[in-house]
Amino acid sequence: MGALPVFRWRLAPDGYATRRQLRALDLRPGGQDVAAQLERPRRRRGPLVAYLYRVDLAKPVRPMTPARWAALAKANTARRTCPECRLDAGYVIPPSLGRCVTCAFPDNSPSLRSA
Repeated sequence: MGALPVFRWRLAPDGYATRRQLRALDLRPGGQDVAAQLERPRRRRGPLVAYLYRVDLAKPVRPMTPARWAALAKANTARRTCPECRLDAGYVIPPSLGRCVTCAFPDNSPSLRSA
């Protein structure tokens, strides 16, 4: 890979886009190499760098198939299921706890006894 063209922040010519900009256009890099980079200078540290891809070589985003939707739903369900009590917590289990809040802090859980 040769030297990349470097542009200053917000001064890239038309025809180049970042991954996020491509995604907003329903495109993906499609295997192409980085075509250029943007640099935003900072005072005390090295510059911020954003990689650019050519829009004319970008390919359309692959559509979601029913199997992909099912796999995504299964993965999200696994992220919400507590490994300790095996219940759906209704939220994504925090990785720092590794279990639902009720199992992680049993002393603070509300009492289910009737008065």
